[in-house]
Amino acid sequence: MSHSLARIALDIKRLQTRHHRGIDAALKPLGISLVQWDALRHLHENPDASLHDLATMTFQSDQAFGTLAQRMIDRGLLERMPGPGRAVRHRITKKGEWLRVEAQHIVDGVLKQSLAPLSAAELDQLGGLLTKLVPGGDG
Repeated sequence: MSHSLARIALDIKRLQTRHHRGIDAALKPLGISLVQWDALRHLHENPDASLHDLATMTFQSDQAFGTLAQRMIDRGLLERMPGPGRAVRHRITKKGEWLRVEAQHIVDGVLKQSLAPLSAAELDQLGGLLTKLVPGGDG
């Protein structure tokens, strides 16, 4: 093996950090953060998800996601909806949906630029390897 496992893991973390910082900076003109876009993205993809489910999908605690959701409600990006029993569900507002779509274009641009050194075949291979390492990791 030409690369140590520690080096591979560190490089994965560095790439993730580069993506997070680049996306946050690129989204700043929209007035939205990576964390807010990620919440909108997951809610769009999982409209019936509970607050707990959304917290899990976005790598946050229930309390942290609840605080984030409230800030997004205050900004008019989300609204609360009654759910089954005592559950509370969230729905994306028109403003939130517009921001989600605009932000997605920006995120795609940052990722495309970051991964540009890889050929289409290498990207496909990387995707296959990551799927093998993180089965069901479609978040």
